[in-house]
Amino acid sequence: MEKNRRDFIKKGTTIAALSAFGITSSTGLNALDNKNPSKGNEAPKKVQWPLAEGPKTPKLVLGARPNADEKAMRRLKQIGVNYVNTGAGPGPWKESELRATMNHFKENGLGVLNMMHGVGINTILGRPGRDAEIAVFKESLVVAGACGLPNVEYNFYVDRLIEGYYEKEGRGGSGVTGFDNSKVKDLPPKTEIGIHRAPEIWENITYFLKEVIPVAEKAGVRMALHPNDPVAQISHGSDQIMSNLAGWKRLISIVDSPSNGITFDCGVTREMGEDPVEVCRYFGSRDRINHMHYRNVISEIPYDKYTEVFIDEGQVNMFAVMQELFKHGYNRALYAEHPHILDYDREQPEGKNRSGGVAGGGGGGGYAAEVFNVAFARAMMWAVMSS
Repeated sequence: MEKNRRDFIKKGTTIAALSAFGITSSTGLNALDNKNPSKGNEAPKKVQWPLAEGPKTPKLVLGARPNADEKAMRRLKQIGVNYVNTGAGPGPWKESELRATMNHFKENGLGVLNMMHGVGINTILGRPGRDAEIAVFKESLVVAGACGLPNVEYNFYVDRLIEGYYEKEGRGGSGVTGFDNSKVKDLPPKTEIGIHRAPEIWENITYFLKEVIPVAEKAGVRMALHPNDPVAQISHGSDQIMSNLAGWKRLISIVDSPSNGITFDCGVTREMGEDPVEVCRYFGSRDRINHMHYRNVISEIPYDKYTEVFIDEGQVNMFAVMQELFKHGYNRALYAEHPHILDYDREQPEGKNRSGGVAGGGGGGGYAAEVFNVAFARAMMWAVMSS
């Protein structure tokens, strides 16, 4: 009897400790009983280490300039990053140039998984000249397919309210990025853009998608539209159609194709006040996540006021998001982005002006902060693979 009482107290104390770390599921509790086969629980999953990215896992990427030197590429390889995002100019892309860029990385052990391609302002606003701009985009998609580039990312901004970003002091005097729509919501329209309403913008993006998605399908290329960020619903008087979940869902319904997907950003999702795990489930189950941005935020007022924080301290359950990605077999690029500003990076010669990145969001940090993000993201991946 005394032994049973001691065991009960010991187990209860352990459960309390697990709860302090947020481990309250049956998985966490069953771990206590695995030592006792008589409980009828299955033995813990045996996982052979070391673990590695593979055909069925996400692929960690970092951004790199297309002409990155050997030193910069070695830095990525040294932290276990084997893939990059990069750029290839405004288009039309040329096969010889794109192959040269991709081979440049390949020769240094890096694969290119994603490139950003601009969408012309005439296309976005439905002005004369859009057909010529769309023809350029189509030509670039054909080249991307010929070169084996799996994904092309793009934006469809009428305008971007970057004036709402500002640098805040984070933990230990670091620099993080805040956004406050109340300070910029009444900014006037830009003369060169004017005011544009949602129905017009939807008409324009529908025209664009119906032209380019068939070309992307034939080329074997996926496309990923990055959501509006910041997620304020109005920017300089114009609507932002990709700044809410309803817009994301509508986008993938315009042309029902794996080539017509999104860049799923769990940080942006939380900025809107949505549950990133549920949103990940919606798009992942439909195979419409064609690129992934993995970062964290604290949202004070959905859409209007939030802070981009370090990947380990925000409101997004990063482990649960990673679990959801694996559940749906997501095996494309995962960009642990928005490195924040550390003193160490400020002190490096190439990092003295990094804080300038805050003006347009993006964290503004340097290599040390990127290492932190990659290490955290990989830890989440390995945890899921080991569970």
